Formats: sequence, structure tokens, C-alpha cells
Amino acid sequence: QVQLVESGGGSVQAGGSLRLACQVSGYLPNYCMGWFRQAPGKEREGVATLDSVGTTNYADSVKGRFTISKDDATNTLYLQMNSLKPEDTATYYCATDPRCTSNYEYWGQGTQVTVFA
Repeated sequence: QVQLVESGGGSVQAGGSLRLACQVSGYLPNYCMGWFRQAPGKEREGVATLDSVGTTNYADSVKGRFTISKDDATNTLYLQMNSLKPEDTATYYCATDPRCTSNYEYWGQGTQVTVFA
């Protein structure tokens, strides 16, 4: 029932910005949400999470540069990425945790982000 579609990826110069969006259908406001990424040859890592009461958590590597948010009116999750670095290059995925138990059951297809020096 829950479906997620990412958009907003692209290729940008280091220091630039991108805003990723995740359109959610079958959305419930009490779901926990998150952004994850996977770079070539590396394990998937959590980037930012947003729980059901609005608490955010960020990977140390993106703190101060990335911001996770959601718009309940449009059922959209966002990731604002500023001051991008080449090491941010990865495929980015949004996901939902239906019961907020750290089990992300629903995933989008991913959107590519490439940052060049």
C-alpha cells in the first residue's frame, strides 16, 4: 500500500546544493521516515531520519549541511543538501518505518547524486 518515489538528484559542483524529494502514497503521519545513501563499493548508510514527533537525527558526515523535513499537506519528504562534497556522491533512497521500530520496510527506487570537484 505504501509507495515512495524519489526525485531531485543530479550532478552538481562541489559547494552547490540539491533538494531531494520523496513523494509518499499511503502515508501515515505516525510513520518514521529516513534518507539513506549508498556509494559505489560501500555499504548503505543512514543519512537523516525523522520520527513521528519531529525529532531529527543526522549522520556526523552531513550535520550542519543537510536538513530533513516533511510536508504533510503533500505527503512529501525532503532532504535539503547544502555545501555538497564529492564524498556525498551516492544513490539516495527514502524509506519508511511503519511502526517506528527501526525496521524500514518500504523503500523508493533511489535517485542519483553526483558531486564533482
